[in-house]
Amino acid sequence: MTKVDEKDLCAMERAHIDSKERLVTLSCTVNGEAISEDIDPTMLLLHFLRDRLKLFGTKEACGEGECGACTIVMDGEAVNSCLVLAIEAQGSEITTVEGLSRDGELSILQQEFINGDALQCGFCTPGFLMSARALLDRNPDPSDDDIIEGLSGNLCRCTGYRQIFEAVKRAAKREREELSRS
Repeated sequence: MTKVDEKDLCAMERAHIDSKERLVTLSCTVNGEAISEDIDPTMLLLHFLRDRLKLFGTKEACGEGECGACTIVMDGEAVNSCLVLAIEAQGSEITTVEGLSRDGELSILQQEFINGDALQCGFCTPGFLMSARALLDRNPDPSDDDIIEGLSGNLCRCTGYRQIFEAVKRAAKREREELSRS
């Protein structure tokens, strides 16, 4: 079993350790890397990603699955990580916003969010990016309604949604063009 130094943990994770539940081993793949860690069975996937793996792009906001700030892609589906126990990810393939870029280069989707000013404060942006990534992976040529539905679980209080919508539309087109060239 992995021994964790409590000084390296946030207050929320200390509560998980103090639960006195028997630790369970979680094995999954995160951003292409195989992970195996002993965790408290009551730990949320959100806290595992942020506190154990130090992947801070996944944000905690509402804690109720209403805002989408904590969205990740798990086994090809957009998932609110604040609603999933970490152990439910056993054997899963997880992608967080940190896993979108390759070799230090932003993905087309990330580039289009920047090019189209589809972010302001940036707090909700990782969740929108992950919802859009799940949508485009499942449907590389989405209709306007598909994009609206694909992003419907995410809230932004700064930008308005037009720039985000247009960024996803442009990213879909660029990705299709790049795929046809290869």
